[in-house]
This record gives sequence, structure tokens and C-alpha cells, in this order.
Amino acid sequence: MSFLQWRAASILHVSPSVALHLEPYNTGLTYHRMMSRASRVAHHLQASSSRVSSTRPISSLFLHRNVHISSSLGDANASFTNYDSNCRARKIWTFAPVCMGRRSSKIAGRKEANNAKKAKLYSRIGKEVVSAVKKGGPNVMSNSALAAVLEKVKELDVPRDIVERNIKRATEKGQEAYIEKIYEVYGYGGVSMVVEVSTDKINRSIAKIRDVVKECGGKMADSGSVLFKFTRARVVNIKVTDADKDQLLGIALDAGAEDVIDPPTYEDDTEEDRSERYYKIVGSSENYSSIVSKLREEGIDFEPDNGSELLPNTTVEVDDEAMDLNRELMSKLLELDDVDAVYTDQK
Repeated sequence: MSFLQWRAASILHVSPSVALHLEPYNTGLTYHRMMSRASRVAHHLQASSSRVSSTRPISSLFLHRNVHISSSLGDANASFTNYDSNCRARKIWTFAPVCMGRRSSKIAGRKEANNAKKAKLYSRIGKEVVSAVKKGGPNVMSNSALAAVLEKVKELDVPRDIVERNIKRATEKGQEAYIEKIYEVYGYGGVSMVVEVSTDKINRSIAKIRDVVKECGGKMADSGSVLFKFTRARVVNIKVTDADKDQLLGIALDAGAEDVIDPPTYEDDTEEDRSERYYKIVGSSENYSSIVSKLREEGIDFEPDNGSELLPNTTVEVDDEAMDLNRELMSKLLELDDVDAVYTDQK
């Protein structure tokens, strides 16, 4: 006899042997009383444990073969399977089912990536505020560097409290100005990476980056051995669902932009995957404002860059294993507080 059978028998005030062998209609209980007590048993068992799973037979005294009692369990879900000619097996879950599989994993991955992207943006803006205040003080009227950062804050829709918090932090004793550094890395399959860092402790930053690269099987590259493979540009990102390419080509041509880059595609992409990708309008510091203005005139939503992006001159195609390993390396680098961005030439 299982613990659940014994416990239910004690609640119903019948002997364990009776609970095991009595049939629904020879117990002497009316149908109404039987179900009422069974409901109380179910509620008691649910309260006793947050997760209950039993695949052993339970007497038909408690669950009549044609009765569905999930309503008596509140949010719990009950499922039944034939056990033998007289009994049924029961499983009770008192917690919501978890969606699993490739599709749910991709959705979770996209949400996580978006949250990480936003957190990195806020962190980078905060560092720029601290550096600007360190150079020229907290007065916007007399500090052109801080004024420029605040303009960027409006453009990127960064919460005001991020700015205020970092202006206060910049005036605290011991807080140093942030220094921008670039580190170059070799990944798997001939892939190159550029790591942009903004830090107030250079020794700490390089030590952590080296640890991550070593742990993930990458290799630190000499200065200049990777960077020449990339070009710095101003980039406007437009989700593929917000505009078509012909429309963007017209805007780019009118604004003097250099190119419109198609989003990457993969064999196992779903329609939802493709809808989450972005076109990139590539411009320069001179025509960036014109591109943004024309997009606003056309009513097209877009995501501005954070001052600039590094675009690969050519891309490197690798197998699935190398692709996953490189993604893991990039992800772990981006988890470091001092790292603002990681660029790669992986296709």
C-alpha cells in the first residue's frame, strides 16, 4: 500500500484493507458522501505537498471510473490511465507545466538576449555619464561632454534615473573615470572577435577577459591582428516586420547611406525567428542624422546605435559546433560588467 492510500484511509476512517479492496457501490456510503470525502482527501493531499506523483493503484472508493475530479483540485491537473480492470493509476501535479522544446527555448533566448542588450546599453550610458562628469562637472550648461551624453540618452530612450544615479556616483570619493579599451580574440573555426571595454580598473578587466577566453577555448590575439577585419560605422537597425527592403533602399539612397544589410538566415528558422531579425542601414557620422530623420518621416520604427558599431568586412562560415562554441564565448564575455560590446565576423 502506498503512503497516499494509507493516508486517505485514515482520513475516511476505514481500515487500510478496506481501502484497498472495497468497490464503489458496496461501501455503504452514498455516492454524494463518497465524492464529498474524496474531495476532502484530494484537498488534504494537495495541501500536504506541493508536488505529489503516484503511479500506484488507488482504490475506486476514492475515484470512480467515470468521475473526473480535477475541479476539486483547484489549479492542480489530474491525469488517469488504466492500471488494471478494477483500478486506475493517478498522477497529480500541483504546479503549472513547463513548456519545453526548441521553439520555447528560442523564445526564451530572444527575451534573454533583449534584456541583456538593454542592460548593456544602460551600463554603457552610465559609464559615459560618470566619465563626462569627471571631466567637466555635473553642470550641463558648462559641460559639453555631459550635454552630448544627455542628447544620446533622449535618443536611446534611457530612463532618467540611470543618468541621475551615475551623476551622483561620479561625485563619490574613490570613483575613477572610465577608460575605453579594445581587446582582440580568436574564436573557433577561424572566427575573429573584437571586445569593447569601458573600465575604471584596467588590470581587473583584462584578467577577467583572459580567464573567460581561456575557459571557453579561445585565444587572445595581438593588438591589430583582428581589428583590421572590421569597419566602424553608424548603424540604424530596423526590424524586418516594420519595413521592406525596397523602402529602406529608397531611404538609404536619399540620405546618402552606404548600404542596407540583410539579416542573417538559417535553415531551421521559423517565421517567428525571421520576424525577430533586423535590417541594418549603414551610414557615417555625417549622414546618420539624415537617415534617422527620414525614417521618422516615413513612420518607421528603428533602433539607433550607441555611437557606432563594428561591421565585419567579410564573414566566416563555420559548422554548427563551432558556431555554438563561439556564441558561448561571446555570451560569457558580455556577462562581464566591464565589457560593453563584442563584435564578430562569424556569419
